[in-house]
Amino acid sequence: MVSYLTILEEGHSEQVIDKSRFIALVFPVKSTQEVALNLEKARQLYPNARHYVYAYRLHEGNLERSADDGEPQGTGGRPVLDVLQFRELWDVLVVVVRYFGGILLGTGGLTRAYGGTARQLLDQTEVSKLIPHAVYEVEASYDWYEPLKYQFRQNNWLTGNEEFSETVRIEVFIPWVDRHHFVEWLAEFTGNQIICQAKDSVLRAESLGPRL
Repeated sequence: MVSYLTILEEGHSEQVIDKSRFIALVFPVKSTQEVALNLEKARQLYPNARHYVYAYRLHEGNLERSADDGEPQGTGGRPVLDVLQFRELWDVLVVVVRYFGGILLGTGGLTRAYGGTARQLLDQTEVSKLIPHAVYEVEASYDWYEPLKYQFRQNNWLTGNEEFSETVRIEVFIPWVDRHHFVEWLAEFTGNQIICQAKDSVLRAESLGPRL
């Protein structure tokens, strides 16, 4: 598992260039099916536009696609995809809707307009880093509950569900790269007096704010 950058919420931005209205929309997506659904959503939100240019990157399979939707080849989708690549964003779809204003922009003008509109939107969009974590369930006697929780806080190891019965069970999220260190540390710290079981692996988001 590897970390990567993405966005977690939808957003939009727009600008007018030589009387043409350019509206950029960003969507978090995980599959080509979600891409198709959000493309249709963009068409419904902004009906009767001249063009619905888009680009997306999916982390699974390292899939990248762009489309000019009737604009001259390479003047719409490619500049939008360039912005996503430059910012190293994955699992993101950007659609730029154009309402034609009657003035031809030329290939250079179109490239700047589509790329610039996408860039303007992503300048104000919060970026998150998805970091792989191993999930462990730690089972211990009640005497160990406070010492363990204190150590987890000191090491910035996040905890999840807790169950209290004859023993205490605590769910702990450990960064993937630290997982072997955690198991070794836990055995040494407790003198092998507790049970530790690997349960799962997940991606947890860390907000980085807008990433210019």
